[in-house]
Amino acid sequence: MILAFVAFAVMGCGAFALAQGFTGLLVARVLCGLGVSACLMAPLTGFRRWFTPAVQLRTNSWMLMTGSMGMVASTLPVQWLLPQVGWRPLFWGLAVLMALSMLLIAWKVPDWTKADPVPAAGAPRGSYAPVWRHPYFWQMAPIGFFNYGGMIAVQSLWAGPWLVRVAGYDPVAAAGGLFTINMAMLVTFWSWGVVNPWLQHRGIVTDRLIAWGLPVNMLVLAGLIVAGPAAGAAALALYCITSTFVALAQPAVGMVFPATLAGRALSAYNLVIFLGVFVVQWGIGLLVDRFRGTGFGEVDAFRGAFGVFLATSLASYGWFLWSRSHNRPSP
Repeated sequence: MILAFVAFAVMGCGAFALAQGFTGLLVARVLCGLGVSACLMAPLTGFRRWFTPAVQLRTNSWMLMTGSMGMVASTLPVQWLLPQVGWRPLFWGLAVLMALSMLLIAWKVPDWTKADPVPAAGAPRGSYAPVWRHPYFWQMAPIGFFNYGGMIAVQSLWAGPWLVRVAGYDPVAAAGGLFTINMAMLVTFWSWGVVNPWLQHRGIVTDRLIAWGLPVNMLVLAGLIVAGPAAGAAALALYCITSTFVALAQPAVGMVFPATLAGRALSAYNLVIFLGVFVVQWGIGLLVDRFRGTGFGEVDAFRGAFGVFLATSLASYGWFLWSRSHNRPSP
């Protein structure tokens, strides 16, 4: 199935490189989004079926590390290549690389359908009802929406405008700052992959790590807001690094469910995360404009918008703690 999806991404990159106007770019972008939509869920579902819980946390972290490699490539390397080759050849290059990844997947990835486990009792085929009803899913949903989705929103969209419009970076320096942030994320996810099995074997489970780590993350976010123009790439990198505690929630959700439901559970949680990405991306922009419209300066408008984001993160963390105290022990 993932091969069919990635084929759409290959076509989308080619269409983007050939586009002559906004409509063509939009259609190509939709094809790209459709094509890569399975690239997170398929590996996570495979990890759930192939590996032990401790190894699942490692493989999830290292998969996110490889994703950070792509984020790194989109910063300074693209900034250097654009004046040399232009943006259309870059998208042809992406199409070729994704086609090569399809060949590698077809060659190396095992086929799990020949050994599918027996469906869980009482779970209609294709139904998401057991996922939506599970208390652990709802324990993790708000932090997935606001804390995890917000981290992706900042890393993928708002870090750049903060560096330019708040910290005063020029475009080249901002590209360097984004490179620093994404390199920091790459190293962090690699480190999580190294230490997670060790932590699990010593009983330091996912819920406990999230409960310990998110307060640090929110203190860093509060410091970022207070510092304002003094908070540059290093401060944003520290915010993103401390946000990675919540990335452990996604494989933990998958492990709560039997293997036959893991794909649906992971997909449902991924939907929560990316709804959060959309809402936080859009919401911060709306709030910045609203604050500026009421007389705030540029820096204070960003501070106010990020302050609202901090409040939602605190509320979702409070829900997580309350739910955790009422649920059975989980991964």
